[in-house]
Amino acid sequence: MNMEFERRLAIPAEVKEQFPLTGKVSKIVEEKRAELNAVFEGRSNRMLLIIGPCSADREDAVLDYMNRLVSVQEKVKDKILMVPRIYTNKPRTTGEGYKGMLHQPDPNAKPDLYKGIVSCRHLHMKAVEQTGFIFADEMLYPENYQYLDDVLGYVAVGARSVEDQQHRLTASGIEVPVGMKNPTSGDYTVMMNAILAAQHPHTFIYRGWEVHSEGNEHCHAILRGSTNKHGNNQQNYHYEDLIRLCDAYDERELKNPAAIIDTNHSNSKKNPFEQPRIVMDVLNSCRHNDRIKKLVKGFMIESYIEDGCQKVSDGIYGKSITDPCLGWEKTEKLIYDIAEQL
Repeated sequence: MNMEFERRLAIPAEVKEQFPLTGKVSKIVEEKRAELNAVFEGRSNRMLLIIGPCSADREDAVLDYMNRLVSVQEKVKDKILMVPRIYTNKPRTTGEGYKGMLHQPDPNAKPDLYKGIVSCRHLHMKAVEQTGFIFADEMLYPENYQYLDDVLGYVAVGARSVEDQQHRLTASGIEVPVGMKNPTSGDYTVMMNAILAAQHPHTFIYRGWEVHSEGNEHCHAILRGSTNKHGNNQQNYHYEDLIRLCDAYDERELKNPAAIIDTNHSNSKKNPFEQPRIVMDVLNSCRHNDRIKKLVKGFMIESYIEDGCQKVSDGIYGKSITDPCLGWEKTEKLIYDIAEQL
């Protein structure tokens, strides 16, 4: 093969044995997962906010951001349930650019996958212990999920991964809610087929084992916008788009119909300052139509300490080195504005 096999990486069981969860963290994970499931099952009317940096680039800034959310969550706890984003591996459209903490725990150093695995687990565990939140991450590589499966609260499958069979089958064996994004083409059928596949049991190969999954009844849709054949952004958060998703669910026998609206990416044309307006547009649709209100469970918002984004070499604390994000002051205001609308 045209590659060099550099070293064998530790398997998930070895990493977990070396870095086990404390009793405190395990209890938080169990309790918060139950709260999250209650939202997806319709037993809780709280709105979900899957909110945080586009990518987790440095531990100190990420933990700073997450700790800022704690007091805000306390003030809106009756109306909003936050599952903050700690995204440790990032898909890159061209394969170039920062691929996340998994690849480079130090963005200025060369890739080191073992250090990355350990850094990702350490950050998630430390964040749970400090804040009392459980966190969301993207499943870019299905075989890596087990390194974090005992600490995560929510998993997203991206627009470029949603058609992949291994992602769908792995999602069927995950115990926490998994959001399937619509593909970059915008085809709802692809997303709905992924949800259907993930909600059913399967037998497949995973990490060298023949495994049997039970199906994930909390797998659901994430609308993130799309691009047309000319590469132009197309939004899918509008009233008519949400009704179409309601209809798509009605055509299929799926458990716990649900949608999360991604307010960035193609929906905002990667302009993070459009995110508050998009949230309010969707909330207005929820007030206007009971089907939409029942289906929409929350929002995915890209937010960090500083507005915008930067090059890795700029070194600005709390500013995204991938997609541009909404800064802290605007984020805090948005959360309170959402609570007032609920």
